[in-house]
Amino acid sequence: MKQGLLTTLVSVALSALVAVGIVKAATPTAKAGDKEIKTYTVDGSEYRTVNLSETDYPDFTYAAESSVDAVVFVKVTIRQKSMPIDDPFLRYFFGDQFGGGEQQGSGSGVIIRPDGYIVTFFFNDTATTEIEVTLNNNKTYEATVVGTDPATDIALIKIDESGLPVVPFGDSDELRLGEWVLAIGSPLGEQLRGTITAGIVSAKGRSMPNYSREFKIESFIQTDAAVNPGNSGGALVNKKGELVGINTAIVSQTGSYSGYSFAVPSNIVKKIVGDLIDFGSVKRARLGVSMSSITEKTAKELKLSSLEGVYINEVVKGGSADKAGMKEGDVLLKIDGNPVKTPSDLQAKVNGFHPGDKAVMTVVRDGQAKDLYVTFQGTEEVTGTVAEDGTVAFYGARLKAADAATLKALGLTKGVLVESAGNGKFASAGGSDGFVIRFVNDQEVSTPKEVVEAAKKARRAVYIEGVSATGRSGYFGFAKEE
Repeated sequence: MKQGLLTTLVSVALSALVAVGIVKAATPTAKAGDKEIKTYTVDGSEYRTVNLSETDYPDFTYAAESSVDAVVFVKVTIRQKSMPIDDPFLRYFFGDQFGGGEQQGSGSGVIIRPDGYIVTFFFNDTATTEIEVTLNNNKTYEATVVGTDPATDIALIKIDESGLPVVPFGDSDELRLGEWVLAIGSPLGEQLRGTITAGIVSAKGRSMPNYSREFKIESFIQTDAAVNPGNSGGALVNKKGELVGINTAIVSQTGSYSGYSFAVPSNIVKKIVGDLIDFGSVKRARLGVSMSSITEKTAKELKLSSLEGVYINEVVKGGSADKAGMKEGDVLLKIDGNPVKTPSDLQAKVNGFHPGDKAVMTVVRDGQAKDLYVTFQGTEEVTGTVAEDGTVAFYGARLKAADAATLKALGLTKGVLVESAGNGKFASAGGSDGFVIRFVNDQEVSTPKEVVEAAKKARRAVYIEGVSATGRSGYFGFAKEE
């Protein structure tokens, strides 16, 4: 037994000694004001030296005290009246009346401007939504909705006040794995508002499990700071007290904290709230591709020098990438000279653009680097806009009047052709390229304008009837709101 223990100790010491050269070679040169920490082996020999400045020690008092007063408690009440249903499809599922009653929800919010602008969690905004904001000093205000973005679970509200404390925006791109962060919010209700928990950045560019919104965000910050229901909409701050994320969800089988929480990066939040303030809605750019990571097999086949970049699996017809000349099989390496390492990295960068913005994208095709000049298109949020080629945007799809030859081939006299289904709400509901729309909510249509107008009249949902490119009758529907 003693011999075995001695062998183990010797093995540990040998392993430690072997590591000396590697660690010392990577140790940065000490700077003035740094504190030097040395760790020793069992026999007293030094094997690891780390230089830490005073600011590297995990003291969160400044970040906590400078941020907590700018994090608020938010209570949302939605009162709904029952309404008659005139749509036969909805009547089949819901009966003659729909809705009614009162819904309440609560969470957290972050004051981002001293004149009362607050970022908080997403909720369905209606004419009967009432929002109450309670500050850390117990003052309560009624708030109005500036705008909401269901894709990121974020809303922007405003209270009538000035001189409020704020949390300044930080650069979420600068976050490092293992960096300390604080989560501030109101877990489990108003009684625990202003609660502060600490953790580290566990991962970046994370895709949230079971997250299936239309514009799936693939660039969440994952932390192990304790976050519970009620923390949603609260602040994730770094040691400087800067806002680096808005807490949005947890992954748990019990509904309570179990070690994993997610936050929308502050760089994405900053762009969203800027759009909501300036335009009242998010102007989201779309590249129009499906993509995947570079595997070793792909890198070998394409003779790539690294696994960084994004492999283009498909290019949406008529989309931004298609018009720029991007092709299936291209490997996207850079946007405006900035490296693109992963699909989540690409998505985060595209999220920073607005429709109409231009960029240079560097791709590798047939072993040669090539620059493509792209003009970003918008999403279904600009439904009804007419493109240069005459097609009309409709919930992510592009529509045009069906020509005589197409109608004759399908045995129709009128209808609207889906030039490109895209990959938005229309496509998710079952729309496909070449589909000819005959009816929208029982109204016969023959032009894209009629399709858009019929959809606008719908109260809750849009139902499409028509014929596929292969001649099969089909129908599908989708909700107008998230």
